Amino acid sequence: MDEVFKALADPSRRRLLDSLNGRDGQTLRELCAGLSMARQSVSKHLAVLESAGLVTTVRRGREKLHYLNAVPINAIADRWISRFDRERALALTDLKNALEHTPMSDPAYVYTIHIKTTPERLWQALTDPAFTRRYWGMTLESDWRPGSPVIWRQDDVAIASPEQTVLEADPGRRLSYTWHTFTPEWAEANGIDEQTRATLAAERRSKVTFEIEPVGEAVRLTVIHDGFDSGSTLRTMIEQGWPEVVSGLKTLLETGEPL
Repeated sequence: MDEVFKALADPSRRRLLDSLNGRDGQTLRELCAGLSMARQSVSKHLAVLESAGLVTTVRRGREKLHYLNAVPINAIADRWISRFDRERALALTDLKNALEHTPMSDPAYVYTIHIKTTPERLWQALTDPAFTRRYWGMTLESDWRPGSPVIWRQDDVAIASPEQTVLEADPGRRLSYTWHTFTPEWAEANGIDEQTRATLAAERRSKVTFEIEPVGEAVRLTVIHDGFDSGSTLRTMIEQGWPEVVSGLKTLLETGEPL
């Protein structure tokens, strides 16, 4: 927590967070253009924010995109906010609310969390049906080779489609696949009305990528869900879904018991 408080204490770093809150997924050049700071200064501040877990970066070709990560802010609010008086806590509360309720202009969804486990164990948790059933409530069945199908199975409902495939698979490092198909059976099993299901089915198929990186005795997991249409209904829905799924994954790996 000390790194988070230190990072938030600097007004220049708070300005960078404000900038990303207004438009997520910016490059270093874009951040510099929007703030009256030298490139070197912005780079140093971003390094502090990234070290504190407040900013997550994703490589896109030769560019590095910067995204807000709300996890440390949520942890501060949940664990420490009651120890401060209202006036001192106001800035953190406002930032937490902004991160949770302000839609990101960039349609990509990026979520980062640290888990006390190994890359091999995390890979197993992402790909083994017995694992996914315990924290996700469903199984993902595949041989996890690029181009292979991915079958989603929830209770007695199986979702399969030629477009549900593995895109990338580098065990212990990176996994990517296309999102599932919104069938009537899936909608019924999850209590989704037909109008919403039809809206989801009409949208462009999205994809999810898991990036796994060892950090000391833990592993940093970055979930990138992208490929959405502008104004996507699914994009709004997964904002609530992914934190719950990933929190369940973390709890299972660290305690042996699901949430």
